[in-house]
Amino acid sequence: MSIREIESILDNFRNAGRDQLIPILQNIQDKVGYLSRDAITLVGERLNLPVSKIYGVATFYNQFRFLARGKHHIQVCRGTACHVKGSAAVLKAIQNELEIMPGETTRDAMFSLEVVACIGACGLAPVIAIDDDFHAKMSPDDVGKILAEYRRKAEPNVK
Repeated sequence: MSIREIESILDNFRNAGRDQLIPILQNIQDKVGYLSRDAITLVGERLNLPVSKIYGVATFYNQFRFLARGKHHIQVCRGTACHVKGSAAVLKAIQNELEIMPGETTRDAMFSLEVVACIGACGLAPVIAIDDDFHAKMSPDDVGKILAEYRRKAEPNVK
């Protein structure tokens, strides 16, 4: 997103004060997908707030991201049922396969990884979600095959 587009969002919050910081950040993230350095700097200038204050607020709430998500966003459930059924090993397999940690995106921007407290599909444990697709009863051995399928779908001329 360009600086012009961020300024356009900020124009919707004319005369906003510090009390509008969270809605402004939410709006930017909704449109851009994350909070970039440029966006935070522009918000600080517009609201006359130090960048450190804005980062302080944004890092307090886990809804805000500072890196763009990958084309495919993976959520690994670490709730009790998933934990008991082996989600830690599934998470480790994903990390090894993609060479990223939770909160990161692969260099090719294909995948991003997030650990969540509960997906709400305890009967499918351990479960991961990739975009809007749930993958149930996962094992570390399933990871490579599933990720390869998403990579294959992303290739040109593959339906």
